[in-house]
Amino acid sequence: MIQNAASATFARMKNEQALIAQNPEHLRTIMRENLLPHVDYKYSAFMVLGNQARNVPKQQLGEFVNVFREYLVTTYANAMGYYDDQTVAFEPAGEYDDKKIVTVRALIQDIGKPDIKVAFKVRKDRKTNEWAAYDMVAEGISLLSSKRSEFESILRQDGIEKVIELMQQKIKDPIVLQKSGSIAPVPAAKG
Repeated sequence: MIQNAASATFARMKNEQALIAQNPEHLRTIMRENLLPHVDYKYSAFMVLGNQARNVPKQQLGEFVNVFREYLVTTYANAMGYYDDQTVAFEPAGEYDDKKIVTVRALIQDIGKPDIKVAFKVRKDRKTNEWAAYDMVAEGISLLSSKRSEFESILRQDGIEKVIELMQQKIKDPIVLQKSGSIAPVPAAKG
C-alpha cells in the first residue's frame, strides 16, 4: 500500500515536473490526491494531541482534525519541494496478517549522497481492515513526535485555538522548491 502510494506520487511528480516548476502549489494537489488517501490523518491528529485531546471540546476537536489534515498536506508538499528525481527503495514486505501496526522501511537514494532512512508507521483500521500510514520517521525523527513536542506547551498555555491558528498560518505559506538533492528534514524531536 505505502509502496504503491509512494511510487504513484513520485511518478506523478516526475511526469508533472514542468507544472510543478511553474506552480509549486501543485504539490499540494498531488499530496491531496495521491498521498492523503493513504494517511490516517484523524488518528495522526489525535496522536499529536495525546492526553490533551480529552480537554478539547468536541467541536474544536473536529476543527483541529480538519486543519491538521491540511497542515499535513502542506508539510508533505514542502518536503517534496526538495524532490529532485531521487529513488525510493522499499524493504521487502513482511507478513502482516496478524498485526495491527507495522513499520514499512525505505531508503531515499541520490547518486553521490548518503541514503536517507525513512520509515512509515502504518496501522490497520479496525472497522475497514484498510491499512493507512499515520507517521513518517526520517533518520530517526518522527513527524508526529516532533509536532507533539512543538504543540504541547502551546496547547497547555494558550489552548487549542492557538495551535489551530499556528497551523492555519503555516498552511498559508507558499510551497517553495528547494532542489537541494535531498528530501526535506523532519524538524525537531527524536522519536
